Amino acid sequence: MTVRVKMPLAALLLSALALSSAAEAETLNVMTSGGFAAAYAQLGPRFAAKSGDTLNTLYGPSMGKAPQAIPNRLANGEHADVVIMVGYALDELIKQGKVDPASRVELADSRIGMSVKAGAAKPSIATQEELKAVLLKARSVAYSDSASGVYVEKELFKKLGIQAQLAPKSSMIERTPVASLVATGDYELGLQQVAELLPVKGATFVGKIPENLQSVTRFSAGIPVNADHPREAKALLDYLSSPEVQPAVQATGLDSVSR
Repeated sequence: MTVRVKMPLAALLLSALALSSAAEAETLNVMTSGGFAAAYAQLGPRFAAKSGDTLNTLYGPSMGKAPQAIPNRLANGEHADVVIMVGYALDELIKQGKVDPASRVELADSRIGMSVKAGAAKPSIATQEELKAVLLKARSVAYSDSASGVYVEKELFKKLGIQAQLAPKSSMIERTPVASLVATGDYELGLQQVAELLPVKGATFVGKIPENLQSVTRFSAGIPVNADHPREAKALLDYLSSPEVQPAVQATGLDSVSR
């Protein structure tokens, strides 16, 4: 015997809509560098909740020799729907034909700061001379292998005239957040983008280095030419660069891009 169950038309429509939405939801593969990671950690789940899409996130630096670096991941055949990274590193991927140039969006600017171990005295680095004195006095200094660290090693120390003195006691750190090594006491001072210093427990943010010595890093994003879900990827980039999310972006230590 067959039993027929009648459903109200509204219920049928809602059920069909739910099934349709579930069928349209996609899993996006996102590769992001550390500088935008704190903002993304807040905004990614919000986008997923609004869109119904799932974000599968991989973290890695914008450049460098580590296999986790975004250019190296792509070169090794890993697929991504979105890449979030330092602007000039993204430009290189665009030149190589790996990222769609029309998909590029500007997300935020990042400045370099310093951290010390929690409980240690916070030195003053408000002026060029103060920063120079602090670096010379330090037992050891760490900086990242991404954009900020390249600037610190190749330009900042040179501008301060202390390259020779810093060479034996400073180190470029691959992958690991610099402040985490400061927190453990492995290094006395850490220099990295502010947004990457702030989230680390056990380390205290000292402040930004003086503006006349700053290197402002632009974080941008784009869609690889072989992305599986370019439409959904564009929706994510539109959200991450929208005016509504700027308070959250700024709260992580980043500066909004003038539009």
